[in-house]
Amino acid sequence: MLEGIDGAGKSTHLDFICALLERHCGKPVVRTREPGGTPVGEAIRRILLGEVDPGHTDIDGITETLLAFASRRAHLEGLIRPALERGQWVVSDRFTDSTRAYQGGGAGVDMAWIDSLAHLVEEGCGPDRVYVFDLPAEDAARRRGGRNADQDRFESRDCEYFERVRAVYGERARKCPDRYRIIDSRLSLREIQKILEKDILSI
Repeated sequence: MLEGIDGAGKSTHLDFICALLERHCGKPVVRTREPGGTPVGEAIRRILLGEVDPGHTDIDGITETLLAFASRRAHLEGLIRPALERGQWVVSDRFTDSTRAYQGGGAGVDMAWIDSLAHLVEEGCGPDRVYVFDLPAEDAARRRGGRNADQDRFESRDCEYFERVRAVYGERARKCPDRYRIIDSRLSLREIQKILEKDILSI
């Protein structure tokens, strides 16, 4: 799974990781994202990002959390589990750590409640490896500001919010170093790819 605050560059490396896995590990790769991955998930994604009824104010952190887990359940049952049962790799742009970071850290939703929902929804199906692309919130904001498209309802939030999000990612990685790898997004593209390649080939 790939994680990190908006603008940290994780999506840039998705193609590279998928191609590397297919080339060296001999399994087909399913590339997906959250929220999304299924028709239900993509519909929820549009609500969460503000594409449906832009400017609405009735989605708080708890509502975001419930929507994220509804999307995740559909994702697991409709795409991830079937792919794993077929012996395929699954590489996802975001998973449950995004909910812990954005809704738990960023919006202040109770982390124990999020963990309970994760236990209920995932039923033991979690990532073998999580790459956290780390970047200071101010640097990420400058990157997001250079995009042509309008920012969504998450991208437009302030740096204090994203530093809280970033802190949760760092805490998760420190607690589970066997599963998490922190990638310094200030490095060059080639330097990051070398780090990813070395780690993926060691799995």
